[in-house]
Amino acid sequence: MCVIEETFFLNPPARVTNPPRPRSTALFRRYVANSPFGRWPQNTSTYQGFYLMSPKGGDLGGIFGITRKDKAEALMVAALDKSKKSGARVAGAGTRLFAALVGVAIVAWLGGYAISTQLLFPAPPPTGDLFEVPSVRGLGLASARERLAGAGLQLGVIDSLLHPSVPQSLIVGQSPLPGQVATPNSPVRVTLSLGPQMRSVPDVTTLDEDRARILLESSGFVVSIDTAHAQVPRGRVVEIFPPPDTIVALPAGIRMVISLGPPMVPMPSVLGLAEEEAVQLLDSLGLVVSDVQEVFRFGRDQGIVVEQEPAAYSELERGSEVQLSVGRRGRPKEH
Repeated sequence: MCVIEETFFLNPPARVTNPPRPRSTALFRRYVANSPFGRWPQNTSTYQGFYLMSPKGGDLGGIFGITRKDKAEALMVAALDKSKKSGARVAGAGTRLFAALVGVAIVAWLGGYAISTQLLFPAPPPTGDLFEVPSVRGLGLASARERLAGAGLQLGVIDSLLHPSVPQSLIVGQSPLPGQVATPNSPVRVTLSLGPQMRSVPDVTTLDEDRARILLESSGFVVSIDTAHAQVPRGRVVEIFPPPDTIVALPAGIRMVISLGPPMVPMPSVLGLAEEEAVQLLDSLGLVVSDVQEVFRFGRDQGIVVEQEPAAYSELERGSEVQLSVGRRGRPKEH
């Protein structure tokens, strides 16, 4: 008994962790009262171990009054202490993992910073080693090469493209741009004009307005429209300018003349005119007198136009037919 007490209860605890439940407290009070040392256990696990050391029906249980129920309660408390210790170990592992992730993030940031500053955005060369890039736009290749050499640079890659306004073989673009700086003997890339694209004007005089417009605009032409009366159906292309098969530089303007149909003639009033006079007037307007009928009239209406068809002021196409009625004395002539 004394050996066990000396083993488990040599020093009083600085503080008690995981205080025992009331039943366990009563048990310890009973033990302390019977103990010659009067010492409190070091910690909860110590007296739990003390409980567990008491065998079933053993002397210790008999001496200190430890029942089976007390042993079961001590086992539960021991399991709780073990769970808390495991949680502490998990928390410690989580802390170490977090520290490792922070370290990896710092290393990655430092690596990215080194790459961006050394490879992607290197520090500019010293100011004394930079030359200003001159403009070579509008020059030919020979003149551009000479100007760049005088500035301490050289002609680089030569690109080309079609340009609607810059003549062929002249430079329309460069890189670096004029006014920027470059190191000695750096190449300057230029773009050379191939001139405008040339195309033949298609013949659309047999098409209507909509089809002709689609064909011309899809070929790169800019279409404008005029109208005029013509002896072709209304809405059809009469002529185009420039004429068909002309070679022009794109984008070129094309003017189409669209027919309004044959010209219209206002029907004049010929009532009261002599027959011959009326026929001459209508003929001068492009109208054809197709029929002259005689009607019975007294007095002054002899040989005078008294009726006309169509009526005066009607809009007629050239070549339209007109019928007249002329006054006659006596029986009308049979036609």
